[in-house]
Amino acid sequence: MKTVPFGSSTAPAVIAGMMRINDKDEAHIRALYATARESGIDFFDHADIYGGSMHQCEARFADALRLSASERDEIVLQTKCGIVPAQGTFDFSYEHIVTQVEGSLAALQTDRLDVLLLHRPDMLVEPEEVARAFDDLEAAGKVRAFGVSNHTPRQIDLLRTAVRQPLVANQLQLSITHAPILAQPVAANIAGHEQSVVRDGGGIVEYCRINGITIQAWSPFQDGRGHGVFLGNPEYPELNAVIDRLAASYGVTPLAIATAWITRHPAGMQVVLGTTTPQRVREAAMGADLELTRPEWYELFRAAGHLLP
Repeated sequence: MKTVPFGSSTAPAVIAGMMRINDKDEAHIRALYATARESGIDFFDHADIYGGSMHQCEARFADALRLSASERDEIVLQTKCGIVPAQGTFDFSYEHIVTQVEGSLAALQTDRLDVLLLHRPDMLVEPEEVARAFDDLEAAGKVRAFGVSNHTPRQIDLLRTAVRQPLVANQLQLSITHAPILAQPVAANIAGHEQSVVRDGGGIVEYCRINGITIQAWSPFQDGRGHGVFLGNPEYPELNAVIDRLAASYGVTPLAIATAWITRHPAGMQVVLGTTTPQRVREAAMGADLELTRPEWYELFRAAGHLLP
């Protein structure tokens, strides 16, 4: 499995996301986990809200696997906090962050989280509160590394006015068809074109590269426009024709090509899988080890409907 820089170390270019395991039985969860490990994926992504109630999917994961201490040491457990569905709020207060970490530790049956991400930005954030929570969690050995999800450059800068730990990751939506963080900058300064409109401050990919923040691409196979998965979708005939041709050429599946498009980017991104199908995990892992040529990468970009001036 290809690896990418992650903090002061490295991590696999594909992450196994556990958002959808709640309705799977324990045997299925164990098979999904085993396939990930066999494919070179030792990084598992959670969030406190996954599963419909707080810590549900975290608990399902731990109950199904019953990891020994030595096996726990072999994997990376990442979770997220900050969304409070029951209240319709976001909460980056000291009390909420610390309480949710304690809940995640209990649910995951572990003594530490390898990575904690702040899950979407809290408009009422006080950076000093976040910094105090991070400091206390780090000092207690309960969280080893910290990051964010769905944050803009300036939101990260605001946190960094108080937070002293490096922010090692930013989880952002990205797929071939949903790629504004890549497509906007290439169309910069073109009048009257939707793609050239700067949103969220712009430049998040470049910002993360400059600051050593690993981008984790979520929904890597969703079209981002309400049509579901773009692979094999009649809404995208030109794109799928290119994907199918490249898949045949490389001897892989279309899903592997969609993965390779993200992992080819020199930012060293991670692909966050949402699938609960073991075979798709294998296919994505194969895609991470495939390096598309520059013409192939741009052909996919154009075929997805993005403007290339």
